[in-house]
Amino acid sequence: MPRLWDKGQPLDERILRFTAGEDHELDERLVAYDARASVAHARMLADQGLLGEKDCAAICTGLTALAAAHAAGEWSIELKDEDAHGALEGRLIEKIGAAGGRVHLGRSRNDQVLAALRLYLRDAIRELAAATSRVVGALERIATEQGEIGLPGYTHMQPAMPSSVALWARGFAAELADDAAALERVLVRADLNPLGSAAGYGVPNLTIDREATRAALGFARNHEPVTAVQLSRGKAEAALIFEIALTLGDLGRLASDVLLFYTSEFAYVTLPEEMTTGSSIMPQKRNPDVFELVRAAGATALGALHETLALTAKLTSGYHRDLQRLKGPLFRSIDLANDVLAIMAHALPGVRFRADKIALAPELFAAARANELVVKEGLPFREAYRRVAAELEDGGKKK
Repeated sequence: MPRLWDKGQPLDERILRFTAGEDHELDERLVAYDARASVAHARMLADQGLLGEKDCAAICTGLTALAAAHAAGEWSIELKDEDAHGALEGRLIEKIGAAGGRVHLGRSRNDQVLAALRLYLRDAIRELAAATSRVVGALERIATEQGEIGLPGYTHMQPAMPSSVALWARGFAAELADDAAALERVLVRADLNPLGSAAGYGVPNLTIDREATRAALGFARNHEPVTAVQLSRGKAEAALIFEIALTLGDLGRLASDVLLFYTSEFAYVTLPEEMTTGSSIMPQKRNPDVFELVRAAGATALGALHETLALTAKLTSGYHRDLQRLKGPLFRSIDLANDVLAIMAHALPGVRFRADKIALAPELFAAARANELVVKEGLPFREAYRRVAAELEDGGKKK
């Protein structure tokens, strides 16, 4: 199959392998989206009188069949295809003949890849937000079922004030709910129709209807002007990875608490044996590996964010092949976040707090005692503060 840019000259195999990179593997998730965008583009061409109705029908039927066959595992993208776009167009021409070569009129691989990527991102963002909400639900279940159990609240890693399982769980739940909302706000950058921008400067001499493809694909609006489309590359990606990093950061702090509570010194929680692993040398060990791996996940997202921001930092306007490397950190972050969110929603219901092992020491109520003196005796807070501190010190000396 000839490549989209093929002019008849052979390409050095090592150059192909290097320039295609991971695209033939990464683009597997984009095939259905690319087919959908190509169908919308073909129908727009037909409506504009730029493509015959018979050819349009053959293209749309062929692309739909190819997408279904790919989803069924009947074919996959090969290195020689370079990417999803080459794979689909080449197979389309094999399937329906020369008419398949008409689908690329009025577009470039640049707006084509962005259309598929943004359609994918819309689904990915919504799935991430829903997965985050499921973790919120698991935390709310802990709060409902075990919320009355008291917990020491810590500041500076020292016992500070009385808290509870409900306050602990709902604190994390609130932040994760905020993360879910923030993930959905990334749609503002992703929900723009790039079709019609072509290589970044529009389509000369053709009456392209960008509003038709926008409506067909459900984008919120067209990305205008066309020169802004390539300038935007990496921004929706970085925004999503940033929100993923914040979400994984919250989950990492949640995991850190569970790990601390699970130590034999604290023993605040138990974990089901089927949720823990063993040591290869120490027979007594049950290890909370899941929560340790969750704690580590944020580092991967932070690395991906830095990678994404660095890729576009010094580029001039217009398209550059550097932008191809944005897919790796983006997809890696999305996949990691989905895995972590799924395992946390699965694991959290197994965390059981042990009321018999949790003691609330008298000093935890020191702030409440100071406030009581202010209300009952009319003392200035600073005087009440010092009196309570002295009482605690005297009590400690008597022991």
